[in-house]
Amino acid sequence: MASVVSLSFLPPLALLAVAAFAMTRSGRRPGALPRLAEGSAFAGLALSLAGLVQFFIFGPSRVGLLEGWAYLGLRADLVSASLVVLVSFIGWIVMRYSRSYLDGEAREGAFHGLMLATLAAVLIFVQSGSLPVLVAATCAVGISLRHLLLFYRERPEARRASVKFGLVWHGGDVSLAVAALLLMAAFGTGNLDELSMSAQAAGLGLSGHVAVGFIVLAAILKTASFPLHGWLTEVMEAPTPVSALLHAGIINSGGVILLLCASLVQMSPGAMASLAMIGGFTALFGASVMLTQSAIKTSLAWSTVAQMGFMLLQCGLGLWALALLHIIAHSLYKAHAFLSSGGAVVQVASLRRPGPVAVPGFQVVLRSFALALVLYGVIAVLFTMVLGPKSAQALTLGAILIFGVAYLVAQGLADLAPVALTRRTVLASVAAAIAYFSFQAGATAIWGGVLPATPAPGPLEWALIVLAIVSFGLVAFAQALFPLWAHHPATAGLRVHLANGLYLNALLDRAIGGFRSAKSI
Repeated sequence: MASVVSLSFLPPLALLAVAAFAMTRSGRRPGALPRLAEGSAFAGLALSLAGLVQFFIFGPSRVGLLEGWAYLGLRADLVSASLVVLVSFIGWIVMRYSRSYLDGEAREGAFHGLMLATLAAVLIFVQSGSLPVLVAATCAVGISLRHLLLFYRERPEARRASVKFGLVWHGGDVSLAVAALLLMAAFGTGNLDELSMSAQAAGLGLSGHVAVGFIVLAAILKTASFPLHGWLTEVMEAPTPVSALLHAGIINSGGVILLLCASLVQMSPGAMASLAMIGGFTALFGASVMLTQSAIKTSLAWSTVAQMGFMLLQCGLGLWALALLHIIAHSLYKAHAFLSSGGAVVQVASLRRPGPVAVPGFQVVLRSFALALVLYGVIAVLFTMVLGPKSAQALTLGAILIFGVAYLVAQGLADLAPVALTRRTVLASVAAAIAYFSFQAGATAIWGGVLPATPAPGPLEWALIVLAIVSFGLVAFAQALFPLWAHHPATAGLRVHLANGLYLNALLDRAIGGFRSAKSI
Protein backbone atom coordinates (compact mmCIF):
# COMPACT_ATOMS: atom_id res chain seq x y z
CA MET A 1 0.00 0.00 0.00
CA ALA A 2 1.33 3.42 -0.95
CA SER A 3 2.48 5.67 1.87
CA VAL A 4 0.51 8.63 0.46
CA VAL A 5 -3.23 8.17 -0.07
CA SER A 6 -4.45 9.95 -3.18
CA LEU A 7 -6.76 12.92 -2.66
CA SER A 8 -8.80 11.68 -5.63
CA PHE A 9 -10.25 8.98 -3.35
CA LEU A 10 -12.07 11.66 -1.29
CA PRO A 11 -14.58 13.25 -3.73
CA PRO A 12 -17.09 10.35 -3.59
CA LEU A 13 -17.37 10.79 0.18
CA ALA A 14 -18.17 14.51 -0.11
CA LEU A 15 -20.66 13.93 -2.93
CA LEU A 16 -22.48 11.13 -1.08
CA ALA A 17 -22.77 13.26 2.06
CA VAL A 18 -24.51 16.06 0.14
CA ALA A 19 -26.60 13.50 -1.76
CA ALA A 20 -27.87 12.09 1.55
CA PHE A 21 -28.75 15.61 2.71
CA ALA A 22 -30.60 16.22 -0.59
CA MET A 23 -32.88 13.27 0.09
CA THR A 24 -34.18 15.12 3.17
CA ARG A 25 -35.09 18.12 0.99
CA SER A 26 -36.33 16.42 -2.15
CA GLY A 27 -39.04 18.89 -3.17
CA ARG A 28 -39.31 22.13 -5.13
CA ARG A 29 -36.78 24.94 -4.53
CA PRO A 30 -34.91 23.29 -1.63
CA GLY A 31 -33.19 26.42 -0.38
CA ALA A 32 -29.40 26.44 -0.66
CA LEU A 33 -29.20 22.80 -1.76
CA PRO A 34 -28.53 23.51 -5.48
CA ARG A 35 -25.59 25.75 -4.56
CA LEU A 36 -24.36 23.17 -2.06
CA ALA A 37 -24.61 20.45 -4.73
CA GLU A 38 -22.62 22.53 -7.18
CA GLY A 39 -20.11 23.40 -4.47
CA SER A 40 -19.55 19.75 -3.60
CA ALA A 41 -19.02 18.93 -7.29
CA PHE A 42 -16.50 21.77 -7.56
CA ALA A 43 -14.74 20.53 -4.42
CA GLY A 44 -14.59 17.09 -6.05
CA LEU A 45 -12.96 18.62 -9.12
CA ALA A 46 -10.41 20.46 -6.95
CA LEU A 47 -9.53 17.27 -5.08
CA SER A 48 -9.26 15.35 -8.37
CA LEU A 49 -6.83 17.91 -9.78
CA ALA A 50 -4.87 17.77 -6.54
CA GLY A 51 -4.78 13.99 -6.85
CA LEU A 52 -3.38 14.30 -10.37
CA VAL A 53 -0.63 16.63 -9.12
CA GLN A 54 -0.03 14.23 -6.25
CA PHE A 55 0.41 11.40 -8.75
CA PHE A 56 3.13 13.27 -10.64
CA ILE A 57 4.95 13.97 -7.37
CA PHE A 58 4.57 10.69 -5.46
CA GLY A 59 3.55 8.19 -8.14
CA PRO A 60 0.63 5.73 -8.09
CA SER A 61 -1.44 5.30 -4.94
CA ARG A 62 -3.45 2.33 -3.72
CA VAL A 63 -5.72 1.71 -0.77
CA GLY A 64 -7.45 -1.55 0.06
CA LEU A 65 -9.05 -3.88 2.55
CA LEU A 66 -8.76 -7.66 2.95
CA GLU A 67 -6.63 -9.86 0.72
CA GLY A 68 -7.01 -12.49 -1.98
CA TRP A 69 -10.19 -12.82 -3.98
CA ALA A 70 -12.12 -10.65 -1.49
CA TYR A 71 -9.72 -7.72 -1.94
CA LEU A 72 -11.52 -4.36 -1.94
CA GLY A 73 -9.30 -1.64 -3.30
CA LEU A 74 -8.98 1.65 -5.17
CA ARG A 75 -6.02 2.73 -7.25
CA ALA A 76 -4.85 6.07 -8.58
CA ASP A 77 -2.55 5.60 -11.57
CA LEU A 78 -2.22 7.78 -14.66
CA VAL A 79 -5.23 6.24 -16.41
CA SER A 80 -7.59 6.48 -13.44
CA ALA A 81 -6.31 9.95 -12.51
CA SER A 82 -7.04 11.18 -16.03
CA LEU A 83 -10.54 9.72 -15.94
CA VAL A 84 -11.25 11.12 -12.46
CA VAL A 85 -10.40 14.66 -13.61
CA LEU A 86 -12.59 14.18 -16.71
CA VAL A 87 -15.59 12.88 -14.72
CA SER A 88 -15.21 15.53 -12.01
CA PHE A 89 -14.99 18.36 -14.53
CA ILE A 90 -18.07 17.28 -16.49
CA GLY A 91 -19.89 16.59 -13.22
CA TRP A 92 -19.24 20.09 -11.95
CA ILE A 93 -20.38 21.70 -15.22
CA VAL A 94 -23.54 19.58 -15.27
CA MET A 95 -24.39 20.35 -11.63
CA ARG A 96 -23.89 24.05 -12.28
CA TYR A 97 -26.16 23.82 -15.32
CA SER A 98 -28.78 21.90 -13.31
CA ARG A 99 -29.20 24.74 -10.82
CA SER A 100 -31.14 26.81 -13.35
CA TYR A 101 -32.42 24.00 -15.58
CA LEU A 102 -34.29 22.22 -12.76
CA ASP A 103 -35.35 25.35 -10.88
CA GLY A 104 -38.97 24.98 -9.79
CA GLU A 105 -39.37 21.29 -10.65
CA ALA A 106 -41.50 19.30 -8.21
CA ARG A 107 -38.64 16.91 -7.33
CA GLU A 108 -35.78 19.37 -7.71
CA GLY A 109 -33.98 18.38 -4.51
CA ALA A 110 -34.18 14.68 -5.28
CA PHE A 111 -32.71 15.31 -8.72
CA HIS A 112 -29.61 16.98 -7.28
CA GLY A 113 -29.19 14.13 -4.81
CA LEU A 114 -29.46 11.45 -7.51
CA MET A 115 -27.03 13.29 -9.77
CA LEU A 116 -24.44 13.52 -6.98
CA ALA A 117 -24.91 9.85 -6.06
CA THR A 118 -24.43 8.84 -9.70
CA LEU A 119 -21.34 11.01 -9.98
CA ALA A 120 -19.88 9.49 -6.80
CA ALA A 121 -20.47 5.95 -8.11
CA VAL A 122 -18.73 6.77 -11.39
CA LEU A 123 -15.71 8.22 -9.55
CA ILE A 124 -15.39 4.99 -7.56
CA PHE A 125 -15.86 2.97 -10.74
CA VAL A 126 -13.01 4.62 -12.68
CA GLN A 127 -10.65 4.18 -9.70
CA SER A 128 -11.48 0.53 -9.08
CA GLY A 129 -8.44 -1.47 -8.08
CA SER A 130 -10.24 -4.78 -7.70
CA LEU A 131 -12.94 -6.78 -9.43
CA PRO A 132 -15.43 -6.70 -6.50
CA VAL A 133 -15.26 -2.89 -6.36
CA LEU A 134 -15.56 -2.67 -10.15
CA VAL A 135 -18.72 -4.81 -10.17
CA ALA A 136 -20.30 -3.05 -7.17
CA ALA A 137 -19.57 0.42 -8.57
CA THR A 138 -21.03 -0.27 -12.00
CA CYS A 139 -24.15 -1.77 -10.38
CA ALA A 140 -24.52 1.39 -8.28
CA VAL A 141 -24.16 3.56 -11.39
CA GLY A 142 -26.96 1.63 -13.09
CA ILE A 143 -29.32 1.82 -10.10
CA SER A 144 -28.90 5.57 -9.58
CA LEU A 145 -29.08 6.33 -13.30
CA ARG A 146 -32.29 4.34 -13.66
CA HIS A 147 -33.89 6.57 -11.01
CA LEU A 148 -32.75 9.61 -13.00
CA LEU A 149 -34.33 8.19 -16.15
CA LEU A 150 -37.59 7.94 -14.18
CA PHE A 151 -37.48 11.57 -13.07
CA TYR A 152 -40.60 12.18 -15.18
CA ARG A 153 -42.26 8.98 -14.06
CA GLU A 154 -45.61 9.99 -15.54
CA ARG A 155 -44.23 9.69 -19.07
CA PRO A 156 -44.72 6.21 -20.57
CA GLU A 157 -41.71 6.75 -22.82
CA ALA A 158 -39.50 7.42 -19.80
CA ARG A 159 -40.71 4.27 -18.08
CA ARG A 160 -40.07 2.22 -21.20
CA ALA A 161 -36.56 3.67 -21.58
CA SER A 162 -35.78 2.80 -17.95
CA VAL A 163 -36.90 -0.80 -18.50
CA LYS A 164 -34.67 -1.15 -21.56
CA PHE A 165 -31.75 0.49 -19.81
CA GLY A 166 -32.14 -1.76 -16.77
CA LEU A 167 -32.21 -4.93 -18.85
CA VAL A 168 -29.16 -4.07 -20.93
CA TRP A 169 -27.08 -2.37 -18.22
CA HIS A 170 -27.67 -4.95 -15.52
CA GLY A 171 -27.15 -7.67 -18.11
CA GLY A 172 -23.67 -6.17 -18.44
CA ASP A 173 -23.35 -6.21 -14.65
CA VAL A 174 -24.18 -9.92 -14.56
CA SER A 175 -21.67 -10.60 -17.33
CA LEU A 176 -18.97 -8.66 -15.48
CA ALA A 177 -19.78 -10.46 -12.21
CA VAL A 178 -19.43 -13.85 -13.93
CA ALA A 179 -16.08 -12.76 -15.36
CA ALA A 180 -14.95 -11.64 -11.91
CA LEU A 181 -15.90 -14.95 -10.29
CA LEU A 182 -14.10 -16.94 -13.00
CA LEU A 183 -10.94 -14.85 -12.75
CA MET A 184 -10.86 -14.87 -8.95
CA ALA A 185 -11.40 -18.63 -8.90
CA ALA A 186 -8.66 -19.20 -11.48
CA PHE A 187 -6.01 -16.87 -10.01
CA GLY A 188 -7.02 -16.59 -6.35
CA THR A 189 -7.14 -12.79 -6.24
CA GLY A 190 -9.49 -9.94 -7.05
CA ASN A 191 -6.67 -7.39 -7.29
CA LEU A 192 -6.50 -6.14 -10.88
CA ASP A 193 -2.74 -5.62 -10.76
CA GLU A 194 -2.09 -9.09 -9.36
CA LEU A 195 -4.50 -10.63 -11.87
CA SER A 196 -2.58 -9.08 -14.72
CA MET A 197 0.78 -10.31 -13.45
CA SER A 198 -0.53 -13.83 -12.76
CA ALA A 199 -2.13 -14.10 -16.19
CA GLN A 200 1.03 -12.86 -17.90
CA ALA A 201 3.09 -15.43 -16.03
CA ALA A 202 0.81 -18.49 -16.28
CA GLY A 203 -1.43 -17.68 -19.23
CA LEU A 204 -5.19 -17.22 -19.20
CA GLY A 205 -6.20 -20.86 -19.43
CA LEU A 206 -9.73 -21.93 -20.34
CA SER A 207 -11.39 -20.13 -17.43
CA GLY A 208 -9.45 -16.97 -18.18
CA HIS A 209 -10.44 -16.96 -21.85
CA VAL A 210 -14.10 -17.49 -20.94
CA ALA A 211 -13.85 -14.70 -18.36
CA VAL A 212 -12.36 -12.31 -20.93
CA GLY A 213 -15.27 -13.17 -23.22
CA PHE A 214 -17.68 -12.10 -20.48
CA ILE A 215 -15.68 -8.88 -19.96
CA VAL A 216 -16.05 -8.10 -23.65
CA LEU A 217 -19.77 -8.86 -23.48
CA ALA A 218 -20.13 -6.50 -20.52
CA ALA A 219 -18.28 -3.76 -22.41
CA ILE A 220 -20.50 -4.23 -25.48
CA LEU A 221 -23.70 -4.07 -23.42
CA LYS A 222 -22.62 -0.96 -21.51
CA THR A 223 -21.67 1.03 -24.62
CA ALA A 224 -25.08 0.71 -26.32
CA SER A 225 -23.64 -1.40 -29.12
CA PHE A 226 -25.58 -3.05 -31.91
CA PRO A 227 -28.14 -4.61 -31.62
CA LEU A 228 -29.07 -3.55 -28.03
CA HIS A 229 -28.48 0.15 -28.60
CA GLY A 230 -32.10 1.28 -28.44
CA TRP A 231 -32.17 2.40 -24.81
CA LEU A 232 -29.65 5.18 -25.46
CA THR A 233 -31.81 6.83 -28.11
CA GLU A 234 -34.73 6.96 -25.66
CA VAL A 235 -33.04 8.40 -22.57
CA MET A 236 -33.79 11.81 -24.05
CA GLU A 237 -37.00 11.56 -21.98
CA ALA A 238 -34.85 12.39 -18.94
CA PRO A 239 -33.75 15.99 -18.23
CA THR A 240 -30.93 17.28 -20.44
CA PRO A 241 -28.32 17.26 -17.61
CA VAL A 242 -28.76 13.47 -17.41
CA SER A 243 -27.87 13.15 -21.10
CA ALA A 244 -24.74 15.22 -20.49
CA LEU A 245 -23.79 13.25 -17.37
CA LEU A 246 -24.06 10.03 -19.38
CA HIS A 247 -20.82 11.05 -21.09
CA ALA A 248 -18.93 11.29 -17.81
CA GLY A 249 -17.83 7.67 -17.59
CA ILE A 250 -21.28 6.06 -17.97
CA ILE A 251 -22.04 5.42 -21.64
CA ASN A 252 -18.30 4.95 -22.15
CA SER A 253 -17.98 2.69 -19.09
CA GLY A 254 -17.48 -0.30 -21.38
CA GLY A 255 -14.32 1.36 -22.66
CA VAL A 256 -13.20 2.06 -19.09
CA ILE A 257 -13.69 -1.61 -18.18
CA LEU A 258 -11.61 -2.64 -21.20
CA LEU A 259 -8.86 -0.16 -20.27
CA LEU A 260 -8.75 -1.38 -16.66
CA CYS A 261 -8.52 -4.99 -17.91
CA ALA A 262 -6.51 -4.22 -21.07
CA SER A 263 -3.64 -6.59 -20.35
CA LEU A 264 -6.09 -9.48 -19.84
CA VAL A 265 -8.25 -8.68 -22.87
CA GLN A 266 -5.26 -8.37 -25.20
CA MET A 267 -4.21 -11.92 -24.33
CA SER A 268 -7.34 -13.24 -26.09
CA PRO A 269 -7.23 -12.82 -29.92
CA GLY A 270 -10.85 -13.91 -30.16
CA ALA A 271 -11.96 -11.20 -27.74
CA MET A 272 -9.99 -8.56 -29.63
CA ALA A 273 -11.50 -9.70 -32.94
CA SER A 274 -15.01 -9.55 -31.46
CA LEU A 275 -14.45 -6.00 -30.26
CA ALA A 276 -13.15 -4.92 -33.67
CA MET A 277 -16.02 -6.47 -35.64
CA ILE A 278 -18.89 -5.45 -33.35
CA GLY A 279 -17.41 -2.02 -32.74
CA GLY A 280 -16.78 -1.37 -36.42
CA PHE A 281 -20.28 -2.44 -37.45
CA THR A 282 -21.86 -0.38 -34.65
CA ALA A 283 -19.88 2.68 -35.79
CA LEU A 284 -21.07 2.32 -39.39
CA PHE A 285 -24.65 1.59 -38.37
CA GLY A 286 -24.90 4.43 -35.86
CA ALA A 287 -23.36 6.98 -38.24
CA SER A 288 -25.74 5.97 -41.05
CA VAL A 289 -28.82 6.29 -38.85
CA MET A 290 -27.61 9.56 -37.34
CA LEU A 291 -27.71 11.26 -40.76
CA THR A 292 -31.45 10.56 -41.07
CA GLN A 293 -32.53 12.07 -37.72
CA SER A 294 -34.30 15.42 -37.51
CA ALA A 295 -34.46 15.82 -33.70
CA ILE A 296 -31.16 17.23 -32.45
CA LYS A 297 -30.93 15.24 -29.20
CA THR A 298 -31.84 11.99 -30.95
CA SER A 299 -29.22 12.72 -33.60
CA LEU A 300 -26.66 13.29 -30.84
CA ALA A 301 -27.64 9.99 -29.24
CA TRP A 302 -27.09 8.11 -32.51
CA SER A 303 -23.78 9.92 -32.88
CA THR A 304 -22.82 8.54 -29.47
CA VAL A 305 -23.77 5.02 -30.62
CA ALA A 306 -21.40 5.45 -33.57
CA GLN A 307 -18.61 6.93 -31.46
CA MET A 308 -18.81 4.17 -28.86
CA GLY A 309 -18.61 1.61 -31.66
CA PHE A 310 -15.50 3.35 -32.97
CA MET A 311 -14.00 3.27 -29.48
CA LEU A 312 -14.58 -0.50 -29.29
CA LEU A 313 -12.90 -0.82 -32.68
CA GLN A 314 -9.87 1.04 -31.32
CA CYS A 315 -9.72 -1.34 -28.36
CA GLY A 316 -10.07 -4.34 -30.66
CA LEU A 317 -7.13 -3.10 -32.72
CA GLY A 318 -5.03 -2.73 -29.55
CA LEU A 319 -4.85 1.08 -29.77
CA TRP A 320 -5.45 1.53 -26.06
CA ALA A 321 -3.95 5.02 -25.66
CA LEU A 322 -6.00 6.31 -28.58
CA ALA A 323 -9.13 4.73 -27.09
CA LEU A 324 -8.53 6.61 -23.83
CA LEU A 325 -7.97 9.85 -25.74
CA HIS A 326 -11.19 9.16 -27.63
CA ILE A 327 -13.10 8.72 -24.37
CA ILE A 328 -11.81 12.04 -23.03
CA ALA A 329 -12.35 14.05 -26.22
CA HIS A 330 -15.77 12.59 -26.98
CA SER A 331 -16.97 13.05 -23.40
CA LEU A 332 -16.08 16.75 -23.39
CA TYR A 333 -17.50 17.40 -26.84
CA LYS A 334 -20.75 15.48 -26.40
CA ALA A 335 -21.51 16.80 -22.90
CA HIS A 336 -21.17 20.32 -24.32
CA ALA A 337 -23.31 19.38 -27.33
CA PHE A 338 -26.18 18.20 -25.13
CA LEU A 339 -26.03 21.16 -22.77
CA SER A 340 -26.04 23.58 -25.72
CA SER A 341 -28.59 21.70 -27.82
CA GLY A 342 -31.35 24.21 -27.08
CA GLY A 343 -29.26 27.06 -28.46
CA ALA A 344 -28.39 25.00 -31.50
CA VAL A 345 -32.10 24.56 -32.31
CA VAL A 346 -32.55 28.33 -32.25
CA GLN A 347 -29.52 28.88 -34.47
CA VAL A 348 -30.63 26.30 -37.03
CA ALA A 349 -34.13 27.77 -37.14
CA SER A 350 -32.67 31.20 -37.95
CA LEU A 351 -30.54 29.96 -40.84
CA ARG A 352 -31.57 30.68 -44.39
CA ARG A 353 -31.94 27.88 -46.89
CA PRO A 354 -28.51 27.36 -48.53
CA GLY A 355 -27.96 27.91 -52.22
CA PRO A 356 -27.19 25.25 -54.83
CA VAL A 357 -24.78 22.52 -53.70
CA ALA A 358 -21.98 21.35 -56.00
CA VAL A 359 -22.68 17.66 -56.62
CA PRO A 360 -19.54 15.61 -57.37
CA GLY A 361 -19.68 12.91 -60.05
CA PHE A 362 -18.29 9.38 -59.81
CA GLN A 363 -14.90 10.27 -61.26
CA VAL A 364 -14.60 13.31 -58.99
CA VAL A 365 -15.34 11.18 -55.91
CA LEU A 366 -12.77 8.63 -57.06
CA ARG A 367 -10.14 11.36 -57.50
CA SER A 368 -10.98 12.88 -54.11
CA PHE A 369 -10.44 9.58 -52.28
CA ALA A 370 -7.22 8.97 -54.15
CA LEU A 371 -5.98 12.48 -53.36
CA ALA A 372 -6.89 12.22 -49.68
CA LEU A 373 -5.12 8.87 -49.34
CA VAL A 374 -2.02 10.14 -51.16
CA LEU A 375 -1.81 13.17 -48.88
CA TYR A 376 -2.33 10.89 -45.87
CA GLY A 377 0.42 8.56 -47.08
CA VAL A 378 2.89 11.44 -47.51
CA ILE A 379 2.21 12.79 -44.03
CA ALA A 380 2.42 9.27 -42.56
CA VAL A 381 5.87 8.86 -44.11
CA LEU A 382 7.02 12.21 -42.74
CA PHE A 383 5.81 11.40 -39.22
CA THR A 384 7.42 7.96 -39.44
CA MET A 385 10.75 9.55 -40.35
CA VAL A 386 10.53 11.89 -37.36
CA LEU A 387 8.84 9.78 -34.68
CA GLY A 388 9.53 6.22 -35.80
CA PRO A 389 7.44 3.52 -37.45
CA LYS A 390 3.69 3.28 -36.85
CA SER A 391 1.75 0.07 -36.24
CA ALA A 392 -0.44 -1.29 -39.01
CA GLN A 393 -3.45 -0.80 -36.72
CA ALA A 394 -2.66 2.88 -36.20
CA LEU A 395 -2.22 3.45 -39.94
CA THR A 396 -5.54 1.69 -40.54
CA LEU A 397 -7.37 3.90 -38.08
CA GLY A 398 -5.89 6.98 -39.73
CA ALA A 399 -7.02 5.78 -43.15
CA ILE A 400 -10.57 5.31 -41.82
CA LEU A 401 -10.57 8.89 -40.53
CA ILE A 402 -9.28 10.16 -43.87
CA PHE A 403 -12.19 8.47 -45.65
CA GLY A 404 -14.46 10.88 -43.81
CA VAL A 405 -12.37 13.84 -44.92
CA ALA A 406 -12.39 12.54 -48.52
CA TYR A 407 -16.12 13.22 -48.59
CA LEU A 408 -15.38 16.91 -48.02
CA VAL A 409 -12.63 16.87 -50.62
CA ALA A 410 -15.16 15.53 -53.15
CA GLN A 411 -17.32 18.60 -52.57
CA GLY A 412 -14.34 20.84 -53.22
CA LEU A 413 -13.35 19.03 -56.43
CA ALA A 414 -16.85 19.14 -57.93
CA ASP A 415 -17.06 20.98 -61.25
CA LEU A 416 -19.29 23.74 -59.86
CA ALA A 417 -17.32 24.21 -56.66
CA PRO A 418 -15.54 27.56 -56.19
CA VAL A 419 -11.76 27.57 -56.07
CA ALA A 420 -11.76 28.71 -52.45
CA LEU A 421 -13.80 25.65 -51.45
CA THR A 422 -11.44 23.36 -53.33
CA ARG A 423 -8.47 24.86 -51.52
CA ARG A 424 -10.12 24.58 -48.10
CA THR A 425 -11.13 20.94 -48.54
CA VAL A 426 -7.64 19.90 -49.65
CA LEU A 427 -6.15 21.74 -46.67
CA ALA A 428 -8.71 19.99 -44.45
CA SER A 429 -7.37 16.62 -45.60
CA VAL A 430 -3.82 17.66 -44.77
CA ALA A 431 -4.83 19.13 -41.41
CA ALA A 432 -6.76 15.97 -40.47
CA ALA A 433 -3.78 13.73 -41.20
CA ILE A 434 -1.38 15.97 -39.27
CA ALA A 435 -3.81 16.20 -36.34
CA TYR A 436 -4.30 12.43 -36.23
CA PHE A 437 -0.59 11.59 -36.06
CA SER A 438 0.04 14.43 -33.60
CA PHE A 439 -2.70 13.29 -31.24
CA GLN A 440 -1.58 9.69 -31.60
CA ALA A 441 1.96 10.62 -30.66
CA GLY A 442 0.71 12.68 -27.71
CA ALA A 443 -1.58 9.91 -26.41
CA THR A 444 1.20 7.35 -26.69
CA ALA A 445 3.62 9.64 -24.87
CA ILE A 446 1.16 10.23 -22.02
CA TRP A 447 -0.45 6.81 -21.50
CA GLY A 448 1.64 4.45 -23.60
CA GLY A 449 3.81 3.47 -20.64
CA VAL A 450 0.89 2.27 -18.48
CA LEU A 451 -1.23 0.59 -21.16
CA PRO A 452 -0.31 -2.49 -23.22
CA ALA A 453 1.59 -1.87 -26.43
CA THR A 454 -0.24 -2.50 -29.71
CA PRO A 455 0.45 -6.14 -30.67
CA ALA A 456 2.06 -7.10 -33.97
CA PRO A 457 -0.75 -8.17 -36.32
CA GLY A 458 -1.12 -11.85 -37.15
CA PRO A 459 -3.29 -13.40 -39.88
CA LEU A 460 -6.52 -12.73 -37.95
CA GLU A 461 -5.55 -9.13 -37.27
CA TRP A 462 -4.62 -8.55 -40.91
CA ALA A 463 -7.98 -9.92 -42.00
CA LEU A 464 -9.73 -7.51 -39.62
CA ILE A 465 -7.61 -4.61 -40.86
CA VAL A 466 -8.56 -5.33 -44.47
CA LEU A 467 -12.22 -5.75 -43.51
CA ALA A 468 -12.25 -2.45 -41.63
CA ILE A 469 -10.62 -0.49 -44.47
CA VAL A 470 -12.91 -1.96 -47.12
CA SER A 471 -16.08 -1.50 -45.03
CA PHE A 472 -15.46 2.09 -43.98
CA GLY A 473 -14.13 2.97 -47.45
CA LEU A 474 -17.21 1.64 -49.24
CA VAL A 475 -19.62 3.42 -46.87
CA ALA A 476 -17.76 6.72 -47.19
CA PHE A 477 -17.64 6.34 -50.99
CA ALA A 478 -21.39 5.65 -51.12
CA GLN A 479 -22.07 8.65 -48.89
CA ALA A 480 -20.09 10.91 -51.23
CA LEU A 481 -22.15 9.66 -54.18
CA PHE A 482 -25.45 9.96 -52.33
CA PRO A 483 -26.53 13.27 -53.98
CA LEU A 484 -26.49 11.51 -57.38
CA TRP A 485 -29.19 9.02 -56.41
CA ALA A 486 -30.88 10.76 -53.47
CA HIS A 487 -34.17 11.19 -55.38
CA HIS A 488 -34.51 7.57 -56.45
CA PRO A 489 -37.60 5.87 -54.90
CA ALA A 490 -35.44 3.09 -53.45
CA THR A 491 -33.31 5.70 -51.68
CA ALA A 492 -36.39 7.25 -50.08
CA GLY A 493 -37.39 3.83 -48.75
CA LEU A 494 -33.90 3.16 -47.43
CA ARG A 495 -33.92 6.51 -45.67
CA VAL A 496 -37.18 5.64 -43.91
CA HIS A 497 -35.81 2.29 -42.77
CA LEU A 498 -32.59 3.87 -41.51
CA ALA A 499 -34.50 6.65 -39.74
CA ASN A 500 -36.23 3.90 -37.77
CA GLY A 501 -32.95 2.16 -36.97
CA LEU A 502 -33.94 -0.81 -39.15
CA TYR A 503 -36.69 -1.43 -36.55
CA LEU A 504 -34.36 -3.21 -34.13
CA ASN A 505 -35.61 -1.04 -31.29
CA ALA A 506 -39.19 -2.05 -32.12
CA LEU A 507 -38.19 -5.69 -31.86
CA LEU A 508 -36.74 -5.04 -28.41
CA ASP A 509 -39.97 -3.25 -27.46
CA ARG A 510 -41.95 -6.30 -28.47
CA ALA A 511 -39.59 -8.59 -26.56
CA ILE A 512 -40.07 -6.68 -23.30
CA GLY A 513 -43.78 -6.01 -23.82
CA GLY A 514 -43.43 -2.41 -25.00
CA PHE A 515 -45.30 0.14 -22.95
CA ARG A 516 -47.14 -2.57 -21.04
CA SER A 517 -43.97 -3.59 -19.19
CA ALA A 518 -43.43 0.00 -18.13
CA LYS A 519 -46.78 0.28 -16.37
CA SER A 520 -45.71 -2.07 -13.59
CA ILE A 521 -42.77 0.07 -12.50
